Amino acid sequence: MSQNSTDQFFKNPVLGHPAGLFVLFFTEMWERFSFYGMRALLILFLTASVFGEMPGWGWTRENASALFGSYVGLVYLSTMLGGYFADKIIGFRWAVVVGAVLMTLGHASMAIETEFSIYLGLVLLVFGNGFFKPNMTSIISEMYKDRPEKKDGAYTLFYMGVNAGAFFGILLCGYLGEKVGWTYGFGLAGIFMFFGMLQFWLSQNIFGDIGLKPTAESKAKSEIGDTDKRNPFTTIDLVLIGISSVLGLLWILNDPASKISNGEIDIFGFLGENGNNIAIVSALVIFIGLLISRLLRYSQITREKMIAVTFFAFLTIFFWAIFEQSPNSLTIFASDYTNRVLEGNWSTFFLIINSLITVVPLAIITWVLYLLFKQTFKNYAVANIILSTSFVIIWAIAIWMLLKDFYSAGYLALSDSTLEFLKIEKVTSPITEVPATWFSTLNSLFIISLAPLFSKWWESKYNPNANMKYGIGMGLLALGMACVAIGATGIEPGAKTASVSMIWLILVYLFHTMGELCISPVGLSYVSKLVPARMIAFMFGVWYLAVAIGMKGAGKFGENIDKIANEHGLSYFFWMLTIVSIVMAIFAVIMTPVIKKLMHGVK
Repeated sequence: MSQNSTDQFFKNPVLGHPAGLFVLFFTEMWERFSFYGMRALLILFLTASVFGEMPGWGWTRENASALFGSYVGLVYLSTMLGGYFADKIIGFRWAVVVGAVLMTLGHASMAIETEFSIYLGLVLLVFGNGFFKPNMTSIISEMYKDRPEKKDGAYTLFYMGVNAGAFFGILLCGYLGEKVGWTYGFGLAGIFMFFGMLQFWLSQNIFGDIGLKPTAESKAKSEIGDTDKRNPFTTIDLVLIGISSVLGLLWILNDPASKISNGEIDIFGFLGENGNNIAIVSALVIFIGLLISRLLRYSQITREKMIAVTFFAFLTIFFWAIFEQSPNSLTIFASDYTNRVLEGNWSTFFLIINSLITVVPLAIITWVLYLLFKQTFKNYAVANIILSTSFVIIWAIAIWMLLKDFYSAGYLALSDSTLEFLKIEKVTSPITEVPATWFSTLNSLFIISLAPLFSKWWESKYNPNANMKYGIGMGLLALGMACVAIGATGIEPGAKTASVSMIWLILVYLFHTMGELCISPVGLSYVSKLVPARMIAFMFGVWYLAVAIGMKGAGKFGENIDKIANEHGLSYFFWMLTIVSIVMAIFAVIMTPVIKKLMHGVK
C-alpha cells in the first residue's frame, strides 16, 4: 500500500476518522488555548493602573487598541509568509513545529512582563501564528484527499477542538490573569502551547508522507491537471507589490508606535501630520490598481468570478472590524461598565452554570482523548503521556478555580490549612464577581451549541445564497451591537464606570456568534470554488489581507471609544457600529442579483 493512500489512515479509526485527525485536534486545541487566552488579557493588562494589587501599564484605551489592532492584523498577514515557506521550502510539519516553538517562546516572554519582553513576545507570536495557522488545515486536506465525503465531518470535529481551546484559554488564562496575576495568565498560555508542540512532534509519523519537506517530484505532481492559463507577475507587478507591502507593513507598525511614543517615533513624520494616512491610502490605491490590472488579464468568466470573491472580501473587512470588538471595546465595557457582582440566587445560578460549562466540555474532550489513547498508545506512548499530563493540569486548574469561586461566594467552608495548600486567600465578605474575560468564552460556547443547527439549515432547502448569508450575518452583528448600545443608554458622557446588567453582554455574544456562523463558512469556501488554480494563492492573499484590514479596523474603532464616549456617551459609540453593520447588511442583500450573475452558477 502506498504511503500516500488515504486508506492507510482509516485502518484504525477513532469515531470514524483517522487517529491523526485527533492529534491535530489536540495540537490545534492547545494553540487556540494559548492564542485566545493571551488575547483576552492583552487590553486589560495594557490599560490596568500601574498601582494596586494587579498593576498593568496604565495605557490609554486609544494606545492599547492601536497596539492590539496592529498585533491581530499582523497575525493574519503573517499566514501568507508561513504558507509560502511550508509550500515551497520546509513542508507543513516543520512549519507547524516552528510556529509552535515561536509561540511558546512568545508566551514565555510575555510572562516576564517587562517592556522589552512584552514587545518581543508579541513579535514571536505574530510569526509563530503565521507558520502554524495555515498549515494545520493543509494536513487535514491531504489526509482526506481520497475521501472527500468524510471531509465535512473531519472539519466539524477539528473546529470543535478550535473552539474548545478558545473557550478554556479565555476561561482559565483570563481567570488567572485577572484574579491571581498577569504573569500566570500569560505563562499558562505558553505552557499548553509547549505541550501541544511536543505531542505533535512525537506523533508526526502518524501522518505518513503528508507534510514532509517538498521535493521537485512532489511539486511536479501538484501541478498535474492544472490547465488554467498562466499569467505570471511582470516586473512592474512585483515592484508594485513590493511598494504596497512595504508601505502597509511600515504603517501597521508605525500607527501604534507613533501614538505610544507621543510622536517621538514616526516613520512617516516627514509627510506631515497626516503622514500615516497618506502612507496607508497610497498602499491601498497601489494594491487596488494592481488587483484591477491582474483581473483584466483573465477571460471574462474568470474575471467576473474573481470580482465576486473580491466583493465578499470587502464585506469581510467590516464584519471582522466590528466582530473583533470582543477582546477590545466589549472587554472594556465588561470590565468598567458592567455590574459583575452577583448575590443570592443569581450567585448560585452563575456558579452552577459556570461549573457545568467547565466540567461537561472538559469531560467530553477527555473521553475523546481516551479513545485516541486506545488506538495510538502502543506506537506513540510518550506523546500520549505528555498529552495526558496536560489534561491532568487543566483538570487541576479548573477544579481549583471552581473551588475558589464557591469558597469566595460563601458556599464552601475550607480550613486554613486547606486554603494554604490551595493557595486561596481567606475572605471575610463572601462575594461572586464574574471576571470581565468570562463573557468572551460565550462565543466559543455558543458556536459549539449552535453550529449543528446552522449546519442543518445550510443542508436544507431553505439554505440561503452567499449574499443572503452575509446579509443575515451583518444583520445579526447589528442586532448584537444594538443590545449593548441600549444597555449603555444611561451612561453619562465622560463616565469612567457604570453598573449595566450583564444580560446585554450575553445577548451581544449570542447574536454575534450566530452572525459568525452565517459568514465564517462562506468566505474561504468561495475562494476555492470561484478562483482558478493558478490564481488561488494570490486570491487567498487578498482574502487574508481583507481579514487583516478588518482586524486592524477593529483596533481603529476601539481607539475612538474614549473620544466618542466623552463627547456623546458610550451608547453613541455602539450605535455607530450598529449603523455600519446595518448598511453593510443592506448592501450585501441589494447586490444579490449582480453577484449571482458574476458567479456563473457556482453555489
